[in-house]
Amino acid sequence: MRRSSVRERCQTEPFAALAAAFVVALALSVWAGVFEASVPEPVDRNVAEPTADRVERALTVAGVVRPDRTGSLRPAGPEGYELNVTLTTDHERWSFGPSAPGTADAATRRVSVYTDPGAVSPGRLEVRVWT
Repeated sequence: MRRSSVRERCQTEPFAALAAAFVVALALSVWAGVFEASVPEPVDRNVAEPTADRVERALTVAGVVRPDRTGSLRPAGPEGYELNVTLTTDHERWSFGPSAPGTADAATRRVSVYTDPGAVSPGRLEVRVWT
């Protein structure tokens, strides 16, 4: 019976082992990079801008905002969000909805406001939206 000597046993060269470990580490980092790039990032979406457009359309008749039409504002707000609408002119102010916190998304529009029969004043429509 023949005994094998240390020289005859299978051994791996140190350079080959280091190269294999490098290839595995490189493949793992490439995979992690591709995986990270495919995960969607959180969306920081400002919902106030499209909501302000809908609110303005709901309040406007013939190009003039009518403060008496605030009853039509409930469907203008996005689902799951609170809505505050403030309409101001030089002499009057109208507000609809609960008070908005400081963290609410806001959008403003310059509008023409119906104030009295036959009278239109420049005004500002501010829409605040929050969860």
